Amino acid sequence: MINNKYVVIMAGGRGERFWPKSRLKKPKHLISIVGKESMLTQTLNRLERIVPYENIFIITNKEQHQAVIENCPKLSEDQIIAEPIGRDTAAAVGLAKVLVKQRDPNAVFAILPADHVINDVENLKKCLDFAFDSAIANDVLVTLGIPPSFPSTAYGYIKKGVSHDNGYYVVNEFVEKPNLETAKIYLESGDYYWNAGMFVWSVPSIEKALTFHCPDLSEKLFTLEKQLLAKECLVSCLDVLYPQLPKISIDYALLEKAKNVVTISSTFDWDDVGEWPAVARHNTVDSNNNVACGESVLYQSTNNIVVNEEGHLTALVGVDNLIVVQTKDVTLICSKDRSQDIKQLLNQIRESAKHQHLL
Repeated sequence: MINNKYVVIMAGGRGERFWPKSRLKKPKHLISIVGKESMLTQTLNRLERIVPYENIFIITNKEQHQAVIENCPKLSEDQIIAEPIGRDTAAAVGLAKVLVKQRDPNAVFAILPADHVINDVENLKKCLDFAFDSAIANDVLVTLGIPPSFPSTAYGYIKKGVSHDNGYYVVNEFVEKPNLETAKIYLESGDYYWNAGMFVWSVPSIEKALTFHCPDLSEKLFTLEKQLLAKECLVSCLDVLYPQLPKISIDYALLEKAKNVVTISSTFDWDDVGEWPAVARHNTVDSNNNVACGESVLYQSTNNIVVNEEGHLTALVGVDNLIVVQTKDVTLICSKDRSQDIKQLLNQIRESAKHQHLL
């Protein structure tokens, strides 16, 4: 039987909150933030039992394209597509639809991030299989909701509605990142999931939804399809067409408007590892609650995170609640409770003569 299930991995992010280890040309998903292999390699390894490698596409950008190719030796180069310019996730989803439709106009496909940590592959497979089956059998746009374990202010939320006979919930609302008090209310209600940015839908369903809710995007995607049917070069077509696509997220463009969005409660562990403090959740802590990735000496210091490159010793004396990251050309020292501000720091660097340290 022909396998009509596909996965499209989004791997174009910059991972700015993991600077200076994460850089523009080699960002978070191409380095080993957690574990010994890159985040992208770990993602591909998880998918090995879910879809065949030939049914996987990766959408990245021009700056990272060659590095992604080198990181994914099990994929052919035509499975790794570079956006010529970033146009947010609606354009990327539209491009994904075109790529999968070329293979099978009745296929179903998942949109998955490249840089999340999931260890329970068996339950991930069960959830994705159920989502695939639901998208095959019904005209629905499926999201995988993560049951919240604490009142996070770093994630968007999905409010679930009535339970459907098919085993999923109707989505009532997508909610932006809340403040702490609101997040506590969401957690206590039991009616909300974290939005992990994982989606499953059939080619016909997502095409119909884009045509109705995103006509400008849809019209240009059909132009791209015609060009590819005429055997024109994908890269050349994207160079001309992609900058014309509307720059908007799939949440705003489609998911918040469509009436056939449903959610499935995930049963696997999940962490998007969004900033340096998350490293502590996946590494051994010492008796003073320090985490050290690399050679270090910590004296009368507590609750610190130290990350350095091989051959470099980092020593701390009498300090608490710091993030210290050493690379060959940059040293970052940051209060743990200010890790979200690293992006603002990069904006300042970008405007200075030190901008080469972002590449």
